[in-house]
Amino acid sequence: MVTTGLERVLREPGLLAGTGRLGLLYNQASIDSRFSAAPDLINMAFRDKLAVLFGPQHGVGGTEQDNMRETGHGIHSRLGIPIYSLYSQTRKPTAEMLANADTVIVDLQDVGTRVYTYATTAFFMMEACAQAGKRMLILDRVNPINGVLVEGNLLDPVYSSFVGPFPIPMRHGLTLGELMTLYNEEYHVGCNLKVVALAGWNRSEYFEKTGLPWVLPSPNMPLVETAVVYPGQVVLEGSNLSEGRGTTRPFEIFGSPYLEPDRVRETLESEALDGAILREIEFTPTFNKWAGELCRGFQIQVMDRKVFRPYRATLAVLSCLLKLCPEDFKWSDPPYEYVYDKLPVDIILGDERVRRDLEQGRSVIDMEKEWQEDIASFIKKRSRFLLYS
Repeated sequence: MVTTGLERVLREPGLLAGTGRLGLLYNQASIDSRFSAAPDLINMAFRDKLAVLFGPQHGVGGTEQDNMRETGHGIHSRLGIPIYSLYSQTRKPTAEMLANADTVIVDLQDVGTRVYTYATTAFFMMEACAQAGKRMLILDRVNPINGVLVEGNLLDPVYSSFVGPFPIPMRHGLTLGELMTLYNEEYHVGCNLKVVALAGWNRSEYFEKTGLPWVLPSPNMPLVETAVVYPGQVVLEGSNLSEGRGTTRPFEIFGSPYLEPDRVRETLESEALDGAILREIEFTPTFNKWAGELCRGFQIQVMDRKVFRPYRATLAVLSCLLKLCPEDFKWSDPPYEYVYDKLPVDIILGDERVRRDLEQGRSVIDMEKEWQEDIASFIKKRSRFLLYS
């Protein structure tokens, strides 16, 4: 069984020697193998050292559903210490928020996809710690969709945002600890950063192989299966297609009232769906896009994760709809994650050229070939920061 960074510091308290007063960036998925919460565990193990808490998007309890739904600050009900929201009027902690901590612990379950905002929140915390002369300690957790496969175009710095600050691919194949180490060194953040590594994780493994319990890290990430399709399906947030919010299987389910499944099947690049089957369904979202309206679409049934490429699959679906439904299919209007002057889909894709290629009817397989040199360069760069075999 894999041992998380959290459980390692509880078993090896010397790892926190000399850290002084502690802050903790966490949420409801920051647990040990018996589902006990990180704030309680750290408070019990290191009496009187935990002084302040921080929460990412969706809040420490994962209560807020959608983008740009901010959460307020509060007080922890049992510990009586402040909780500062880093998805509020600020997404970067202020010097005042950090005043009572000498070291900030980060214990967040990432999902291995560039646009998942927890990594950017951790980066902003790292920047703030560097500026304030604080230390940062990451309690590492597994990449649930494995740490080997890398997919997608690299982000163009022009499209840097809260859903992607730096040029990395959509599926980066790193743990949060590895990614923050890369950011810290490659972009000269200058943080006094330490990673408490996982024990027993083989980076080729998906989450189910770890023996660890899964707790949804955000409201629409209920299952590991959700995380598997997310590197592609998150792109649908930039369109008027439902990405399954308001259903019991968000991101796996998608569709709209105007989608015609038979025509999509006939038009789709077959190679783009290798390893998966599109199961035709009807659904009525209870909230978000098309709430209360009957939608036709699909559930992505992933049959072989080794060959399935989620980014490729979703781009191929979008390419189909641009051809089949030019009057009905629309890209969403701004804002998206605090960007007001660019199309949300361009922010998600990290480069407007991907959208333009889709609009011009280019083969997704051909588009992928053009990204291979950039991906190879990224894989070479990230190799210096890999912590696991």
